[in-house]
Amino acid sequence: MFSATPSNPLPAHALIGMVHLAPLPGSPASRQSLQAITALALADARALRQAGFDALMVENFGDAPFRATRVDPHTVAAMTIIARAIREEVDLPLGINVLRNDALAAIAIATTCGAGFVRINVHCGVYATDQGIIEGRADDNLRYRQALGSQVAILADVHVKHARPLSSSSIADAAEETAYRGRADALIVSGVATGKPTDLEDVRAVKAAVPGCPVYVGSGATAENIRQILAIADGAIVGTAVKQDGRTTAPVDPAQAAAFVQAAR
Repeated sequence: MFSATPSNPLPAHALIGMVHLAPLPGSPASRQSLQAITALALADARALRQAGFDALMVENFGDAPFRATRVDPHTVAAMTIIARAIREEVDLPLGINVLRNDALAAIAIATTCGAGFVRINVHCGVYATDQGIIEGRADDNLRYRQALGSQVAILADVHVKHARPLSSSSIADAAEETAYRGRADALIVSGVATGKPTDLEDVRAVKAAVPGCPVYVGSGATAENIRQILAIADGAIVGTAVKQDGRTTAPVDPAQAAAFVQAAR
């Protein structure tokens, strides 16, 4: 049976709404002030809370092309300011994902801001990505969390999107390694890219491989398929489906977000 030290801050059948940040200062597409970016993030967070989402996740989605591992110090500073602003205004469990794979920054931001969880795209294994080869550093991640005395839960991807696994071709084997050897607190299964459908057979395989470990769908959830997803998975991360005109970089559409939650419940 799966067991982890930090408690999972997410309820059963959790709907985790994405707060995709506009390009942060210093990133190639940056055009707005940090104050303006924060205001947009707060508006999305409020809309998701009002719609009935169970949790939020903040991600530097606008910073593409992403650093493979370590982001710049000003990115960490900006995300900390924004995440803290959301925590102070929106009383929902909060997660942090620092793209592409700066797990230590995510843990630091989450711990500092009082967030409950982080998403780590590559926690275990080796993946070929558009940022090059990324290797998981579960040992560094867990030791850093321990050094901080942090209770932040780690949600780790298995066969992460926008990547090809080089170390474990079986998603079930990768799930076992990530949950048991990598000691992740929960797992995420996604489609091949942002907004793309997740193969529910993959979700079933991961659930069977790691009984008792929460498993979340990381992409492709829609109002049409969310009930089917929640019949198998423990929750879903939702972004593109609740954005204006179905564009991942657009603001949250309050009506679409509310309709999504209604469809899920």
